Amino acid sequence: MIAVKTCGKLYWAGEYAILEPGQLALIKAIPIYMTAEIDVAANYRLYSDMFDYAVDLTPDPAYSLIQDTITLMEEFLTAKGQQLQAFSIDIRGKMEREGKKFGLGSSGSVVVLVIKAMLALYGLSVDRNLMFKLASSVLLKRGDNGSMGDIACIVAEDLVVYQSFNRQTVATWLDEETLEKVLKKDWGFSIESVEPVLTFDFLVGWTKEVAVSSHMVKQIKNNMDASFLQASKETVANLVNALQTGQKEKMIEQLEQASLLLEDLSSDIYTPSLRKLKDACLDLKAVAKSSGAGGGDCGIALSFDRDSTNLLKKRWADLEIELLYQERIGHDDKSEG
Repeated sequence: MIAVKTCGKLYWAGEYAILEPGQLALIKAIPIYMTAEIDVAANYRLYSDMFDYAVDLTPDPAYSLIQDTITLMEEFLTAKGQQLQAFSIDIRGKMEREGKKFGLGSSGSVVVLVIKAMLALYGLSVDRNLMFKLASSVLLKRGDNGSMGDIACIVAEDLVVYQSFNRQTVATWLDEETLEKVLKKDWGFSIESVEPVLTFDFLVGWTKEVAVSSHMVKQIKNNMDASFLQASKETVANLVNALQTGQKEKMIEQLEQASLLLEDLSSDIYTPSLRKLKDACLDLKAVAKSSGAGGGDCGIALSFDRDSTNLLKKRWADLEIELLYQERIGHDDKSEG
């Protein structure tokens, strides 16, 4: 039995703009995990705790994402000269509570999880760029309308700045050429880890409102214009620079700017709960914003002193916003180890 796991993710900045090629987003890995156990078996058996039944490879609507990932990976493994074998895989970790998802990128996480599990079963390893290409290929073949930023963060398991590629171009390649050929091409993306210099608290507040990201994206992406895209890219680049050079005021300023850009893009992004989550920071040494598509799910906050962190947590609790995750970020934290 081989066990693997994948994390969740949350956006800090660059939402919506990242849907366009060449744009930037800053995305943080969240250590709330999905796990898989895989073993060789006489027949295929796929089980996820999202559903109350197991399947084989016979197409099943609930399991289609997992089945599509297996199909693509078996094409990849065959091209690598591997002899295919049946297996049993058991997937757990819903990234939700009481049927309400957190918005941590569970679709991306399950695709990367199945890829990791199958690679481990066959005794293979790949670098993170190839892992990203494999997972993105699964979603592109399914007509997914996301930026693949979730995947970039989940394969890196870090705070990353992601530069997007032209998904339409790659989707066409996947239609017209072999997977092996497409994986060897330069897609034009980049995934780079970001090391913050300052020490601060990172907090995630869950509104318990469910947002359907794909619907939000369809509704809002048409609102984007050239000035929004340019401003978003500059904001992410400035935020990354502020994190790497330890400029607290600039970090706050750029996160506020990222938030403003989203507010101006659509009034649907900030629900009343997300607005309260953000406004709870107003007189504190802290900054908060919605994360991802908005319309519910989670918001994030960075807090620069302990008093602000404690007050913010109390205010969120009073607003019935659940503290889903908290982390001390910065070099001091790592040296305390």
